[in-house]
Amino acid sequence: MDLALFTLLHLLVFVYWLGGDLGVFYSSTILTNSKQSAAARVAAAQVLAQVDMAPRTAMILTLPTGLTLAALKGWLVLGPFSLALIWVAGLIWLALAWVLHVRHLGPTSVLRRADLVIRWAVITALAILALNLWPDAAGLPLFLKAKCAILAATILCGLLIRRALVRFGPAFSRLVQEGASPETDAEIARALDESRPLVVTIWLLLLVAAFLGLAKPL
Repeated sequence: MDLALFTLLHLLVFVYWLGGDLGVFYSSTILTNSKQSAAARVAAAQVLAQVDMAPRTAMILTLPTGLTLAALKGWLVLGPFSLALIWVAGLIWLALAWVLHVRHLGPTSVLRRADLVIRWAVITALAILALNLWPDAAGLPLFLKAKCAILAATILCGLLIRRALVRFGPAFSRLVQEGASPETDAEIARALDESRPLVVTIWLLLLVAAFLGLAKPL
């Protein structure tokens, strides 16, 4: 029963991550369409911000659900206490992500910086597992280490997307306050265009991870 439950949860994480990203991607095409009214583009941005919490939530839950599933299948040696700590840490990170979303905290806020530190820490930990630098990592199946590397890469892509969207906030504020203009439209389009290849990269990585999880070819 536990195995079936966590397999389902892990699959739902993949579905909501990829599905949510597709919704965000479509909303962004409306946001960059200068033929749309400013009101319609603002509404699209609001939808985008809300829908984007689905993939953000799914990304965070990938780690505890995946590690629990790996432990239940005997691929990873983790006791109940270790799994409980992983879930507590994951849920704290998830709560932090939602607080940042609801309160719209800026990049210089303490909580935003804490989220950034957590992401880099997770990337580092996953890379250590993937590269056999953890003492027991050599005994892990190769496909599982590949999935760790893929998750690290998707989190890194997310950080690069944030960097690409630095100009988006000020440009979107001008759109709301002053209405559309060629300069504002170009700035919004440039920021989103830079992020889209990274979004597509995340989709491809997720498909590879899903294949590895189902086929276990390595």
